[in-house]
Amino acid sequence: MKRKTYNLKAGAISNLKIVESELSEPASDEVTIQVKTIGFNFADLFAIWGLYGATPEGEFTPGLEYAGDVIKVGSAVTDVKVGQKIMGLTRFGGYASHLNIDHRYVTPLPEGWSYQEGASFLVQVFTAYYGLINLGNIQQGNTVLIHSAAGGVGLQANRIAKKFGAYTIGTVGRPDKVAFLNKNEDYDHVIVRGADFKAQLTKALGDRDLNIFMDSIGGKYFEIGFEMLAEMGRVIAFGSGRYASPNNRPNYLKMAYQFFTRPKVDPQNMVETNRSIMGFNLIWLYDRVEMMNEILVELEKMQLPKPHVGHEFAFEDLKEGMKLFQSGKTIGKVVINV
Repeated sequence: MKRKTYNLKAGAISNLKIVESELSEPASDEVTIQVKTIGFNFADLFAIWGLYGATPEGEFTPGLEYAGDVIKVGSAVTDVKVGQKIMGLTRFGGYASHLNIDHRYVTPLPEGWSYQEGASFLVQVFTAYYGLINLGNIQQGNTVLIHSAAGGVGLQANRIAKKFGAYTIGTVGRPDKVAFLNKNEDYDHVIVRGADFKAQLTKALGDRDLNIFMDSIGGKYFEIGFEMLAEMGRVIAFGSGRYASPNNRPNYLKMAYQFFTRPKVDPQNMVETNRSIMGFNLIWLYDRVEMMNEILVELEKMQLPKPHVGHEFAFEDLKEGMKLFQSGKTIGKVVINV
């Protein structure tokens, strides 16, 4: 079977090129997917730039999540059927028209969901769920600070936190995102990050303790959030968005400055103030598929709303979609229709 993929050797977005190749028959425990929609993630961008620790060496196909149709199943597969609409995860290889994947990494597309919504869900919701529940130990009525509140993870984190009656404070980098959140999402308070961030956060907290801080940015905003954590407070660090830029290649000089001036945390101070920082990388969870499937069962019980798809591009316009994704102007998910 012929398929198209976007391949590159890491270093620059311009290195992405469409390649035609022959897709082998699925192995006994695999299924073949005709991909309909691809979801963008910051891990994709950092892998394309060669800055993500899990980036494959040599030429590779980026992409972690997708939705599509099952068109073949391996001889040992009994729980997935030809013709099923699915959403799935892959450890790279998602920027493709077709792919083979272990059947355990696909799950049925929920009734009434589009392919675009399916490709906007798994990476975000696993990050939000594992961060808040497994690491953050969220409790009823906690106060939660969520950076990148209008992004895919931010939206899911708020929705999950609300299932626990949490008071949620979201932050965004642009004022034009506030209206969307106020109209469509149930954040209790939204902050536009700026020089007065500490004052804004103090006002938003009032007399509440800050219990959990979902950090996708790092830098000074991490430092302020960590400083304001209550005793037993937890930072869940799952990204470093400050290193992103709207460039074809990484801005190495700026990134070096950001790296060497990054906040330093004293473990002794953490002991004295009884606070913690926990890091999360989805690749770690990907290697524990049984845990992922257990989380999916719990997520189904939560009955979360459909994810918000903010921007769509055609497969041939993937690089244009990536430019918008890098710009910081997006709301919800950026997807590519194949």
